[in-house]
Amino acid sequence: MSIDIFIVMVYLAFLLALGWLFRDASASTSDYFRGGGKMLWWMVGSTAFMTALSAMTFTGVMGKALTSGLSIVVIFFANALGYFCNYLFFAAKARQMRIISPIEGIRMRFGKISEQVFTWATVPSSVLQAGLWLNALAIFASAVFDIPISSTIIAAGLVVLLMSLVGGSWAVVASDFLQMIIITVVTFIATLVAIWKSGGVSPILEKGLTAQPFVGDGYSYGYLFVGWFICIFIKQFFSTNNMIDSYRYIAAKDTKNARKAALLACALMIVGPFIWFLPAWYVAGHYPDTSTWGLQSLGSNISDATYFVFVRNEMPLGMIGLMMSAMFAATMSSMDSALNRNAGIFIKNVYEPYMQKTPSEKGLLLASKIATIVFGLLIIAAGLLMSELKGFGLFDALMLVGTLIAFPVLIPSLLCFFIRKTPDWAGWATILVGACVSAVIAFVITPDMVQHVFGLSAPLSAREFAEMKSITMGVVGHVFITGGFFLSTQLFYKEPTGDRAKEINQFFNNVATPVVSEENKESIAMDGKQQQRLGKVLVAAGLALCLLILVPNPLWGRLLYVLMAGIIATIGYFLLRAAKKGFIIAENYK
Repeated sequence: MSIDIFIVMVYLAFLLALGWLFRDASASTSDYFRGGGKMLWWMVGSTAFMTALSAMTFTGVMGKALTSGLSIVVIFFANALGYFCNYLFFAAKARQMRIISPIEGIRMRFGKISEQVFTWATVPSSVLQAGLWLNALAIFASAVFDIPISSTIIAAGLVVLLMSLVGGSWAVVASDFLQMIIITVVTFIATLVAIWKSGGVSPILEKGLTAQPFVGDGYSYGYLFVGWFICIFIKQFFSTNNMIDSYRYIAAKDTKNARKAALLACALMIVGPFIWFLPAWYVAGHYPDTSTWGLQSLGSNISDATYFVFVRNEMPLGMIGLMMSAMFAATMSSMDSALNRNAGIFIKNVYEPYMQKTPSEKGLLLASKIATIVFGLLIIAAGLLMSELKGFGLFDALMLVGTLIAFPVLIPSLLCFFIRKTPDWAGWATILVGACVSAVIAFVITPDMVQHVFGLSAPLSAREFAEMKSITMGVVGHVFITGGFFLSTQLFYKEPTGDRAKEINQFFNNVATPVVSEENKESIAMDGKQQQRLGKVLVAAGLALCLLILVPNPLWGRLLYVLMAGIIATIGYFLLRAAKKGFIIAENYK
């Protein structure tokens, strides 16, 4: 067994141990799906950040960087803007809904019919996205380690399933925090090596960027790129600021912690692109001929191995294992959040109100674990199905699913925070209209139609049409048609009465009222418990990394491992110090 495969296996075992560490943290469905609403900002912020990443970040997106120049960075800066809007408004509103499942907010706002429509519109697309992430990881792992794609999908899926099953949301969020630290440290070290070997940042950009540094290759019509640029910001704004994705913040201890979590995610998303893409552009400048990479098994998707080529050729032995662990981390953090959210939605919005015969928290918790198993297996099955599809780029597939399938749900779940006077049917009807818009874009519009409508003198390139279809047309169509329909429903608004009036008033009163945590002995001790457990995990991870100095490497390679281990262990040390201080305060609290 190679050292790299051994490192990945140790990392996966570490995640399973993390789930076991939090096995006693869930006594109710509130604990199991949102940590009882007791989590500190740095834990919530890490999960908000990590749900925006997957293996796609280090495969399809890195491959896109070879031909798209600096424009690929726009996606992450658009995410950063979205998280900043979280900080200003949406994170607070999400926490203040005072819910366990995000669809509970939909029920309060739009009623029971919309609750079910949103449930079955959200969960399948979430399963598809998680399956796509797993497939991207498996394709890459297969090329690197020469193992079957299906084996990687099943192994990674089962690890996430077991971790989420045993530890619930506490294990999910704790693993996201650990994985955020690992990814940040590993990619930071890789970037330092790229800068060191190139003699600075400027040489990397000069050699690695295309003839059109910002736009990249494949664009003949500049205004089409401008449209894509604008639409990316609109799409990511909706993707990060809607009620469905409020699960990022409903676990926060209070409003203040929710807002600070959003600010942490924003800062990480701003810094991330400066770290992630320099190694990719280094490869573009130093290894431009992909036929020499020795990864022909990837076929037309060989550019997805850009980051791997850098690590294999420029980093010390053992770094491939750490890089693959970071990719597993990115994928699993997205998958475990989707898994926990889907199970929570099913239990709180389908099983509890319509299927539970004898109300009991113990029965709900058992059903929650069964739902976790079912959705975990569905995600694995979706990943296996995706692996059979050929001829479609991973990056474009991700964008297409996010824009055409998920986007119609986001419009009413965002606008409903601002627009009160819409009828209950506005929620589900808007989704139906959006589904029709998506169907037309996906199955009717062709490159010839676009060329004719815009009066273009030359046919669209493959990149131009792919990005128009997956982003520009989807965003424009949904914003103006789907969003316009939602706004027009105000013409049919009638003031609700009875229980519906009380429910809607409660919704808007909740989102307008800050959640303020009570500072007492129990809450201080809970904060310390979070810091202590995560501190121990990070110190253990740092000690494990120290063992990599035994791998036969030149001195500079061994020192890199010492540096990584030191950074991770130091963060753990400060968490342990904070926990010790908190326990002392709790003991003396009156």
